[in-house]
Amino acid sequence: MIFSELSEKIESLDTTSISEERKTTLQPLIDFIKTKADAKAIINLNFICTHNSRRSHLSQVWAQTLAKYYIINNVFCYSGGTEATALFPSAAEALESSGFKIEKLSNEDNPVYAIKYSEIAHPVIGFSKTFDASFNPSTQFAAIMTCSSADEGCPFIAGAEKRLPITYEDPKAFDGTPQQAEKYLERSLQIATEMKYVFSNIKLNH
Repeated sequence: MIFSELSEKIESLDTTSISEERKTTLQPLIDFIKTKADAKAIINLNFICTHNSRRSHLSQVWAQTLAKYYIINNVFCYSGGTEATALFPSAAEALESSGFKIEKLSNEDNPVYAIKYSEIAHPVIGFSKTFDASFNPSTQFAAIMTCSSADEGCPFIAGAEKRLPITYEDPKAFDGTPQQAEKYLERSLQIATEMKYVFSNIKLNH
């Protein structure tokens, strides 16, 4: 059961706002998930960005949540970077403002967060890591490139079955400005809307 505030936020997301061009970008991800789901196979999605601090985490968390919302089973979402830094606090705050419950589990330079979307489901574990870290799958996953620099800088992702560029503008551009919180929330909700579109289009063959 997804938290009610979060469920209301998901219901309010308008997938008709997504452009046709963007839907074309998202279609290969829909196809990958559907093929796996029809085969009743594990669906591993690894969202990859340069620093694994903002867009890749937002994508991982929303994808995991929307999979649960639409009852698409066997979906396991991960994230990673070409280098490890830390989950940026504004990204966590944007998620909290949509209804996620976030607990900081450690206090080092790269803290670990438990990001809960439900009272009963396992939380998403958020911390910065490289895409090939042992925490992530090493084979049989889709590599979803959420930033153009990681997409260009990593022409080859070892173990990936599919490589899907679905890139987002970096809210980091607004760090330290009066629009910082607003822009992080805007990016979070854009990702949420697109992940809602993706998972709402998985029509299962039972």
